[in-house]
Order: sequence, then C-alpha cells, then structure tokens
Amino acid sequence: MLQSPESKYSPNAVPPTNSYTPVKPAASPMDQANIGRSLVIKGDVTGTEALFIDGRVEGTISFPDSRVTIGRNGTVAANIVAQEVVIMGKVQGNVECADRLDVRSEGVLAGDVITHRISIEEGAILKGGVEVRNPEKKDQKKQESAQSKQESSKAMAATPGNG
Repeated sequence: MLQSPESKYSPNAVPPTNSYTPVKPAASPMDQANIGRSLVIKGDVTGTEALFIDGRVEGTISFPDSRVTIGRNGTVAANIVAQEVVIMGKVQGNVECADRLDVRSEGVLAGDVITHRISIEEGAILKGGVEVRNPEKKDQKKQESAQSKQESSKAMAATPGNG
C-alpha cells in the first residue's frame, strides 16, 4: 500500500506537546448565587458572594461585602444590608448600602435608605426616607477625634503634679 517504510512508533520519540491549556476557573466578581422565580425563602439570607433574587425572600438579607440584585420577578419583604443593591423588582424594607443603591425604571422600593451613592431611573418608585452619607467626612471625623484624644493626653501629662 502507500505507507512509508518508517515505523510510526518509536520508543525514544518524544510525544508531541499539547499546546492547549485548560482555563482554570478563578473566583471572579461575576460569581453569584441565584434565587430562582419559583423559590420562596423565609428567614435570614447571608453570604459573601453576589446574590441575584428572582423569587421571593422574607426576613433579612445581609451581604455586606457584595452586590444584591433583585430581578424583575423578584419580591423582597426584608431589610437589606449590602455593598451595592440593584432593584428591578419589588422591595419592602429598609436598605443600607456601603457603596451604591440603583433603582431601575421598573423597580419599586418602599422603605428607608442609607447609602453613599444613589441612582433612581425615571419610572422607578421610591417611598421612604433617603440618607446619603459622605464616606470622606466619616473618615475625617475619626482622624479628628483621634488627634484631639492625643492632644488631651499630652496636656494631662504636661500638667504639674503628674509625674
């Protein structure tokens, strides 16, 4: 037939190297837990990854270092504490964000808000109080109080009879 006279297998031959390297899944900021449309959760929901809610949650939601997103079908009757909150569904409860609250055009929020930044699209509904805090002023107050404590302790040490 049309085969070469050389053997295709040689015991000393180096096998061809595979140039394909499988991609190792890394912990990316896109990792998130999902609560689907048909799920109903009653109680405390806590975690460290992002959370997407398209079902119903009653109780408390605490994700202080992550994002909580309430999808279009999501209904939440809970207080929410998170780094960032995005509302496209319905929320009844207070919301405390370390960074930002984003209420999209189809979102409804009935409750008080404490945040550093807020965005409310046209068509969104917000019923409640809003407190926007400035993170720089908070840090500045801490530094000023620490300086005043140091100065008062120096003054005490410098008074006569304290030695």
